[in-house]
Amino acid sequence: MKIAIAQLNPTIGYLKNNAQSILESAHKSVENGARLLLTPELSLCGYPPRDLLLNPGFIEAVSQQLEKLARQLPPHLAVLVGTIEKNTDAAANGQKALYNSVAWLESGQIQKIFHKRLLPTYDVFDEDRYFEPGNQSNILTLETSKKGGLASERVKIGVTICEDLWNDEAFWGKRIYEINPVQDLVQNSVDLVVNLSASPYSVGKQKVREAMLKHSATAYQTPIIYINQVGGNDDLIFDGNSFAVDGTGKIINRAKAFDTNLSIVEYDLQQQDLQGFSIAPIFETEEEEIWSALVLGVRDYAQKCGFARVVLGLSGGIDSALVAAIAAEAMGRENVLGVLMPSPYSSDHSVSDAVKLVENLGINSYKLAIGDAMNAYDKILEPLFAETEFGVAEENLQSRIRGNLLMAIANKFGYLLLSTGNKSEMAVGYCTLYGDMNGGLAVISDVPKTRVSALCRWLNRHRETIPANIIEKPPSAELKPDQIDQDSLPPYEILDDILERMIHLHESSAQIIAAGYNPQVVEKVMKLVVRAEFKRRQAPPGLKITDRAFGTGWRMPIACRV
Repeated sequence: MKIAIAQLNPTIGYLKNNAQSILESAHKSVENGARLLLTPELSLCGYPPRDLLLNPGFIEAVSQQLEKLARQLPPHLAVLVGTIEKNTDAAANGQKALYNSVAWLESGQIQKIFHKRLLPTYDVFDEDRYFEPGNQSNILTLETSKKGGLASERVKIGVTICEDLWNDEAFWGKRIYEINPVQDLVQNSVDLVVNLSASPYSVGKQKVREAMLKHSATAYQTPIIYINQVGGNDDLIFDGNSFAVDGTGKIINRAKAFDTNLSIVEYDLQQQDLQGFSIAPIFETEEEEIWSALVLGVRDYAQKCGFARVVLGLSGGIDSALVAAIAAEAMGRENVLGVLMPSPYSSDHSVSDAVKLVENLGINSYKLAIGDAMNAYDKILEPLFAETEFGVAEENLQSRIRGNLLMAIANKFGYLLLSTGNKSEMAVGYCTLYGDMNGGLAVISDVPKTRVSALCRWLNRHRETIPANIIEKPPSAELKPDQIDQDSLPPYEILDDILERMIHLHESSAQIIAAGYNPQVVEKVMKLVVRAEFKRRQAPPGLKITDRAFGTGWRMPIACRV
């Protein structure tokens, strides 16, 4: 029995388009002789729909589209579609009004509905806000043939949805939830397990997924198919990387990462195991993986929000250089405008480096000198700022002038403005509200400064994409004479490790100091992170590539003392 795996890129709420993608995959599946088609979690409405789920009209539209899709599908193909289902017992039992579900569509009808059993409420997930957990094992018994009255065997398939797969106590060394849906299915003697997922990307996550499934398949001697959504939805990037393991834990199929795909596996009735046909290679380096994620994130955010072109400021620094390179790859170089905005404090090499970058990337550019605007602000503020020293307020005016100019260009021509700040700066507040933080998308806000450098060096592995001087020169905001970042911050190698320990590992100041860091530096960094929370709350959405990003999953108070 052939099983098709449709790695889809749905747009949240775009029901008609999402249904069409499923329908097209269904026809291709039939052409490939498949009996069953798998699609990702909530493939009909897109994941995560968030508070769209509070709109009764949206829920009704999903229901109607599901019924329409069932009628349109090829009659002899079984299709599992991720959808939303109303909980008819909600009012009587004090339950949530909806289920996160999978619909079995076949022969023009909705044959059965399966409900997700484990609802994550950590990091970016908040499913308990909307959904009621399912309370029984989900089993699909499928005849291997529905054509021409041929003799048919039956395959017993266990259906799980994303988190249902992530509670193996033996693998994790702990149990997060009371039940283990996979274990329950195996005890019900299923022939194989399928998992319909919308699992967001983070660096190295695929290795964890594959290790987990290998462990489960080996422990239960049961083959498993994992199907994941692909694409960018707001701050989240979904990498796809759908794959299948046989009953020995061997990977027998893997779809290409960061791209839509239809692949075929076969369940051998005699061997009672899965066989695969293609295994896409994994990335050789983390830099290649991150690059692919960020390119997809920019492309999908722009397209799904209706933007065809992007604009960004080019300072001659490494951060804006990397963002420009990502944008050129994501949008096409002809659709990228880089704006140079030198001030009297800008060095000659900043301008020349930015010009060289523009030439290397082949993007459009424009130069706007801001000296006159700075003088105008100084004149307006002179009576109020008289007898005070030049300081941060005057420095930030430069950034805010640039931010206003970029927003004006974006408004005038309908461009998406890309913010270029990195995670290290966002963490400690080394960024200017209404200045360099302006934008519709913060492309590298989850990429630490040291990783920015590594990505640029990786980009230059075959030819010079990022001018060498941009990579090698000391980082500087250039808001006053001879300024470099280390005037205000520890070296980025030190800063990034302290931030990693604080933000990702949740280490205390005492633990970080015990690791060998200067107590004064540690305390300063920790204070800066807390004080910058109000800035991060007003920042544009940023693309998440780590397991702890300043986005949906970051829920820190602004007014606090710790």
